[in-house]
Amino acid sequence: MTAFLRHSPVVPDQRRRPAGFWDRFFPSLLAYAIVVIAALLVFHVPSATDYVGKDNDDVMRLVEVRDWLSGQSWFDLMQYRLGLEGGTLMHWSRLVDLPIGGLIRLFSLFAASPEQAEALALTVWPLLLGALFIAAAGFGGRRMGGVSTMHIGFGLASLFVFTSVRFYPGSIDHHNLQQVLMVFLAACLIDRRRGGLSHVMAGVTAAIAIAIGAETVPIVAVACACVAVQWAWHGEAFGAPARAFGLALSLSITGLFVATVPPSQYGLVTCDNLSLGFYSLTALGGAGLFLLALCIRGASQRQRFLGLAGLGIAMLLAAVLIAPQCLGSPLADLDPMLRDLWLNNVTEAQPFLSQLRHEPSTVGGFYAVGLFAIAICVFRVLDREKTEIHLVLLALIGIAWIISLIQVRGSFLANAITILPLSLIIDDLRRQSHAEPENINAGFAYIITVLMSVPVVWVFLGAVSTKGIGNSISISALTEASAPKRTTEACTGRADMKALAALPPGVIAAPSESGTTILRFTPHRVLSAPYHRNQGGMLTELHIGLASAREAEAFLRGAEVSVLAFCATDPQTEALIRLKPDGLYADLSNGKVPPYLQALPVADPDGFRLYRVISR
Repeated sequence: MTAFLRHSPVVPDQRRRPAGFWDRFFPSLLAYAIVVIAALLVFHVPSATDYVGKDNDDVMRLVEVRDWLSGQSWFDLMQYRLGLEGGTLMHWSRLVDLPIGGLIRLFSLFAASPEQAEALALTVWPLLLGALFIAAAGFGGRRMGGVSTMHIGFGLASLFVFTSVRFYPGSIDHHNLQQVLMVFLAACLIDRRRGGLSHVMAGVTAAIAIAIGAETVPIVAVACACVAVQWAWHGEAFGAPARAFGLALSLSITGLFVATVPPSQYGLVTCDNLSLGFYSLTALGGAGLFLLALCIRGASQRQRFLGLAGLGIAMLLAAVLIAPQCLGSPLADLDPMLRDLWLNNVTEAQPFLSQLRHEPSTVGGFYAVGLFAIAICVFRVLDREKTEIHLVLLALIGIAWIISLIQVRGSFLANAITILPLSLIIDDLRRQSHAEPENINAGFAYIITVLMSVPVVWVFLGAVSTKGIGNSISISALTEASAPKRTTEACTGRADMKALAALPPGVIAAPSESGTTILRFTPHRVLSAPYHRNQGGMLTELHIGLASAREAEAFLRGAEVSVLAFCATDPQTEALIRLKPDGLYADLSNGKVPPYLQALPVADPDGFRLYRVISR
């Protein structure tokens, strides 16, 4: 496509900045957002069986918001009903709890019940984020290529929102917010006017992204490097943006650290959330860039790069001294048993080769658009077409795509950012096609580029390659094909939860995939739910299932378990039975109940079999 543009007649660029830009932006945004939100409501709400998303994280987020609204401290992130005695310290940010909790409080003023208030809030929040995502993409498109590119950005973003389960009603995990922030960060960094305000917004956005979750830290680090290199290359011509970005980043991350981290944990270093490690390095890096751009304004380009190299070395030394454990994987200390029996079965944690081997039909949806956007950026740089903008976008998309090769979850961020460079190339090809209506190649290049820029098209092709073109492929099947989801929905039904809720509050040993649902619907504490900080509880539940009936009693009593919830159809339980045919779970599957367990009435024949642990 870029070769075609290079050899095509020059078409006058009509994309000048209109006098009433915002007058065009907001009405257009409103139109796109209304259509997408209406479509999401029509396609998904009538057939919904629950107002909470299908991912465990959606359920867990609701549990945390409920605890906070019920009086748990803003600074207290302990989930007291998860894991062994004392609970589990979660790594999620209250910054996401805040708007969800605020919406629940707002709707509770007129809703008929607390559940109805929750349902309204959990519907509105992801739809609002979808509108913000469309806005960020259109904003970036406008900055790159004018009003026409803005509309293409709106269009691609609208398709992305409609076909991504992360923006469906009930999806309240933080990943959708991270996608919004990353697209907005990219849009701020590609300001051709090099405005200071844009880079202030970029610095604040980068700080918020770090405070919300560690998944975006590599992308934010690359964004910081882009700003620093631009300053070193351009000098004082880029001095104001560099100073604005560095100061905004440093001050914002400081404010967020103080606002979300309890004083008792100021000295704690963790690698999966905002703590002293990420805070100190971010604040030092932002302040260092600000001081460099302020103090050596008259330096040569060579001196600026030497100064930047010195800052980089200082940052590396600080990382080694303050947070050496964060230079590797945050899951490096995960127990091998949990890695084999849990993490290796989580879709979004799979590396590229594993995904290619086990679910090849989904690979296109995860990786193709990102790779296509990388190629477009490279070709545009070689053609010297908005070189600096495409270099920045190449760096951001490239790091996200590389991360996706290690864990599939990186593709959700990579695919989101691709909207910006792909909007521009589509707009350029559209103009060339309109300028030469008789040129079939121009129209073909335009259409093919549009199709290759939409992740769900690749999902469709993967589904066709697996099921064949003659089979029915529904919209929901396409949009959920490459989405994060529970390993199973076994033993999470309302009948099972009602039976558990009727029991006196206690400790439940159940498969990890059932843990969040038990927390949501019952007052019990559960040993296991799929969160890496709860290694003790997850390992205890696994050992209960693997141990012989005699040994399992010691684990049950040691963890003070009151009820064992056995789910024969849970994949992890089935794996434990295969691994240990003489273990407790294998015995229970064969109807052999040890004397220290008392069978309780069965609520659902396909659900839990409940056993009370008899007191000595």
